[in-house]
Amino acid sequence: MSRKVNSLGRGSGLALGISLTWFSLLVLIPLAAVVVKSTAGGWSGFTHTLSNPQTQAALRLTIGDSLLVTVLNVVMGTVIAWVLVRERFPGAAILDVIIDLPFALPTIVAGLVLLSLYGPQSPFGVNEANTRNAVFLALAFVTLPFIVRTVQPVLEELDKDVEEAASSLGANGFTTFRRVILPSLVPAIAAGAGLSFARAISEYGSLVLLSGNLPFKTEVASVRIVGFIEGDNTAAASVIAVVLLVAALVVIVALDVVQRRVSRRG
Repeated sequence: MSRKVNSLGRGSGLALGISLTWFSLLVLIPLAAVVVKSTAGGWSGFTHTLSNPQTQAALRLTIGDSLLVTVLNVVMGTVIAWVLVRERFPGAAILDVIIDLPFALPTIVAGLVLLSLYGPQSPFGVNEANTRNAVFLALAFVTLPFIVRTVQPVLEELDKDVEEAASSLGANGFTTFRRVILPSLVPAIAAGAGLSFARAISEYGSLVLLSGNLPFKTEVASVRIVGFIEGDNTAAASVIAVVLLVAALVVIVALDVVQRRVSRRG
């Protein structure tokens, strides 16, 4: 049975045209320009950039740590959202505000905060400056709020009567969570995870001070891009940007597929 497609009214058509134009100017055209720029040296130039050992090391570190941080955020972000919504304790309102701190801080300020906490002058006696752990810490800090803020409103809207009904039918806490709560949370978790990963692979400011940007050790892809631009090699910088773009798209699509399957099974 074919679906009936409603024609757009004059106002809707105008709004759609304005939206697409604005989206193209801000997103589609700049992305297309980066992709075109990455092909300036031809396929040989593209592969030459990616075959560089320093570039490969930066990409492995960036994508690998971004995936690990995203997995961590899926767990901890969901737990924090659950605590904020379902538990009542002193200071809950303050914690709810502090969660957004990584959003509010300029990234270079976030780097300074992290350096103060986990650098040579750490009040905790923990010096992770210029180590791979520094990269993970920085990415975890700037991506913390994403899953919390996507899961929290969904939890607030969940009907507790359904959970109580499941419990009255003999379902234990884990079964209730897996069969009743989780299917409702998966779309929000997937959306937050996609945002978390996309932010992590593009992070720059919070890493500059703490990681030390050491080639083959703590240099991430964004720092490598800046190095190419400073060396007037924008084509090579665009190649790395395209790789990060593709990685983000792959992860986002994969998360979308997973959340659809889990939602159907739930």
